[in-house]
Amino acid sequence: MKRGSLFPVALAAVLAGCAGGGGKPAPASAPSRTGVVRVPQVMAPQGLEGVIGQDAATLTRRFGVPRLDVAEGDARKLQFGGASCVLDIYLYPQRPGIPPVAAHVEARLRKGGAAVDRGACIREIENR
Repeated sequence: MKRGSLFPVALAAVLAGCAGGGGKPAPASAPSRTGVVRVPQVMAPQGLEGVIGQDAATLTRRFGVPRLDVAEGDARKLQFGGASCVLDIYLYPQRPGIPPVAAHVEARLRKGGAAVDRGACIREIENR
């Protein structure tokens, strides 16, 4: 095989993994089969009260249907969009056998992707 000929194959594999699922949220993953849960460092709730520590159902009631609902293992990511920002909320189980809760929040501009104030983005999405 010629040098560099694996690049197109690798690129095709990556792009295939990015293919959309028709806009439907991915189902939540099943609880860990091993019983082992890696608990991430949970963000301090300063300015994020009502988000950190909440489960997906509570967050969906607060912000509406997420643009993305992606499960990977025990973790889950919910993404909500406002007029100018995008809010990503990462949920992780804190103990084996319990549903994941919000442990980390990121916010960025819809155009350009620069980081923005998380609290301001939360308020924007709540008020849409």
